[in-house]
Formats: sequence, structure tokens, C-alpha cells
Amino acid sequence: MSDDPLPPPSPTPAPGRATARTAAVIPAAGRGVRLGPGAPKALRALGGTPMLVHAVRAMADSRAVSLVIVVAPPDGAPEVKSLLDAHALPDRTDFLVVPGGESRQESVKRGLDALPPGYDIVLVHDAARPLVPVDTVDAVIEAVRDGAPAVVPALPLADTVKQVEPAAVPGEPEPVVATPDRSLLRAVQTPQGFDRDTLVRAHETVKDDVTDDASMVEQLGLTVVTVPGHEEAFKVTRPLDMVLAEAVLARRRLNDGF
Repeated sequence: MSDDPLPPPSPTPAPGRATARTAAVIPAAGRGVRLGPGAPKALRALGGTPMLVHAVRAMADSRAVSLVIVVAPPDGAPEVKSLLDAHALPDRTDFLVVPGGESRQESVKRGLDALPPGYDIVLVHDAARPLVPVDTVDAVIEAVRDGAPAVVPALPLADTVKQVEPAAVPGEPEPVVATPDRSLLRAVQTPQGFDRDTLVRAHETVKDDVTDDASMVEQLGLTVVTVPGHEEAFKVTRPLDMVLAEAVLARRRLNDGF
């Protein structure tokens, strides 16, 4: 028997963010008119499977996410629930479908209202970003666990950006008023991650129409931080985006058996 002293016992993790449970809210109530007529954007098929199902799987692929709340079109919750029931989803993740509102902001609020107690981190993810890699999801969650009240995945801009004076008539030439330094700019993606209390307070406080939830947290005077985004987390908005998404999905299936 060795006379060396025994190593000290491993400390028990203290309760807090390190053990916080994570839920994801996916607003999917929009119609996606830029993709043309047909089913709502989130229900369009990508590789034979609705984009919404891909987006749900992308959140559930993270072992940290134990609940996904899908916010359906106001009159389409039963259809969306049947859709999810018809596709194989991870058993370790719970799923909930609630009807959405007239705006994205209202739909996210309804998803938050349906969130049960016990979840301290909330992701908000666009249903139109069906191919976000799990590493990006995990990086957002980890940054919230490390203490950030709000986290967004972001990419540097490849193009030069011009600030313009909007034309009075759409399609008319617009005068350039400034050229921002693109090294200071980022293109923001989802999922965006939040401390739950912070996100709830933002939705209760900010009534302006905003394009993302992180902007609401900024209006509270809190710091939003970025983590590296991913080129495959692009938003499917136009028909050309669908072509690119099909190509990415086909490559994944060929290389990874996705």
C-alpha cells in the first residue's frame, strides 16, 4: 500500500449556470413571402423534409438543449404538432408547440410565456436557419453559462458596406452618405442565447419593433457578446438560398450520413 496521501475529493459542482438547463424557442409563424407563393416558409421542404424539422433537429442535436418550443402560425399549431410527430426527433428532448402572434416579437414572447420553470438559459432560433451546426449552438450556450446575459453568433462581412439615403421611390438611385469600417461590423445569426430573466425582462420592457432579440437586450443597457458564427447557418429567404441549402444538405449526407 502506498504511503502517498490520497488526492482530495473532487469538488461537487455548485448550482448555477454551469448546470443550468437550456430550452430553445423557434418562432415559425411567418409566411416567407420572398420565397414565393405556397406553404409558410418554415414548412417548405428541404431535402424532402420541412425546414422547420431541420431547425428543430439542429437545436435538439445539442445535448444541452432539453426542451424545444415551436411557435406555430396562429391557426396552424395542430398541423405543426402533427408534422413534428411524424418525424424522428431525439428522445432526450421534449417538444412543445404553441400558437404564435402577428409579429416575430409577439411570437417569441408567447414561446417564453409557455416555458416551464427550471430553464435558466433560452435560445431563440430562426426556423429559416435549418442547417446551423451543433458546435455553433453549443458555443452560444457555453458563453451564456460563462456569464454573458446575451450572446449572438456572428460572421465578419466579406463585402464593403455603404450607408445610403433611402430613395423616395423604390428602385430609384440612392446617394451614398458613408462607408462604415467593415472590420467593426458583423453579420448576426441565430441561435441567440440569453439568461432567461434577462430575455423575459427585455420582452416586458421593450415595445419598439426590432429585428432580433439581442437588440432588445441592448436597449436594457446590457452587453451583448458575439461568438463565431458559421457559414452554413445562413438564413433561407430567397429561392437561391434554397438551392444553396439543398447543396449543403446533399454534401452533409454524402460526407457524414446526415
